[in-house]
Amino acid sequence: MKRFIDHYLKEWKEQSGFRPLLLRGARQVGKTYAVRELGKQFDNIVELNLELNPELKAIFKHNLDPHRIIREISSVKFQQIVPGKTLLFFDEIQAEPQAVTALRYFYEMIPDLHVIAAGSLLDFAIEQVGIPVGRVEFLYMYPLSFLEFLYASGANLIIKEILKHDIKEPISEIIHSELLRYISEYLAIGGMPEVVNSWSKEKNPLKCFAIHQRLVDSYKYDFTKYAKKFQIKYLDILLPEIPRQMGKKFKYSAVEGDFRKRELSPCLDLLVTAGVINKVYHTAAQGLPLGAQVHPDDFKIIFLDVALAQSLLGLNLGEWLIDPDQQFVNKGEIVEAFIGQEILAYSNPIQKKQLYYWLRAERTSQAEVDYITNIKQDIIPIEVKSGAGSTLKSMRIFLETHELSKTGIRFSTQNYSAYENIFSYPLYAVCSALKSEIAENLLKS
Repeated sequence: MKRFIDHYLKEWKEQSGFRPLLLRGARQVGKTYAVRELGKQFDNIVELNLELNPELKAIFKHNLDPHRIIREISSVKFQQIVPGKTLLFFDEIQAEPQAVTALRYFYEMIPDLHVIAAGSLLDFAIEQVGIPVGRVEFLYMYPLSFLEFLYASGANLIIKEILKHDIKEPISEIIHSELLRYISEYLAIGGMPEVVNSWSKEKNPLKCFAIHQRLVDSYKYDFTKYAKKFQIKYLDILLPEIPRQMGKKFKYSAVEGDFRKRELSPCLDLLVTAGVINKVYHTAAQGLPLGAQVHPDDFKIIFLDVALAQSLLGLNLGEWLIDPDQQFVNKGEIVEAFIGQEILAYSNPIQKKQLYYWLRAERTSQAEVDYITNIKQDIIPIEVKSGAGSTLKSMRIFLETHELSKTGIRFSTQNYSAYENIFSYPLYAVCSALKSEIAENLLKS
């Protein structure tokens, strides 16, 4: 399964002056698979899973001398570790925080050895021991984007049609209809690699939906690994509540039960750190960086994956496959979350992407723009309209009140079009609209 991250991993391997690499992302987004694929470009890969084999954690207890560490690993794994020829992979490294600290010494003392570490709860270990500043590099992974989903589905030729298309002209209606069909598939199947792999091979929706449920259960199981005992009940309550509030400003008061913000807020942050959810912060958006004008108490939330969010809600995902037109009309909040997921997927993986939106809460003139992003120095408002015939009043208000914003983007089921300074893109063209070059790498090999 080809991923955007493959290109960046290869670049890391081939660059001079590389540092140990921390691959970050939620559970089951494909980190281990991607590293193993990279390992095929080396003479050998030596892999240690510190969660699956907890006895290996003892290697880091004596001291953090990397020469001693690789001698012991070689003895235990019966494999030579040769700088320049071996990829050393610490999986689930968060199980031993001292292993994270050890990475700096690999860089300082064995700089020509390629070392990668990954972990589904890695950010908790980083919070505990800190980051070896200047001694490691980072890459971030997300679920498969829509374009990666197309590639996995064998539709790589149609990706080229999306990437080369000119906004000034509508695309062929045949291609447009086919791509909307794929969008409806994606909204049912989602972007979790195991589910996409099953769908591409068997096209069995019931099997995919069962995998969704198992993945949700695995996120619940993780609660015991990073939460205090008294917090687990709050996490159990919050997890299904988050998709119920998708598309709206999150309100603690709307959570079922008599709970206070001070009880729920830390637990919400735990889910963010685990990568299960992403906050979308309200920004004034009057300048860059967008995060400089954030209202931290005003935020929306999107789930890691749109299909998992719907599974949590108990929705019938098969309806996207049976009657997609009606679903596009009825489930605008799902489509909005999909666009947020796409914005993350097409961002530069070297840096963690933060999502923003804009809100004006004046009593006589309320307005809300679904997402705010920047393309280089341009601040871009983004509206998501799942059906036809929608107005863009909020976007026009935003453009009139923000001098640094010259153009806006609308995503919908409609074909390409442009009117004055607002450009309309189909839901399948997020990568093109954001002028992201990341997808070109998918087609190079």
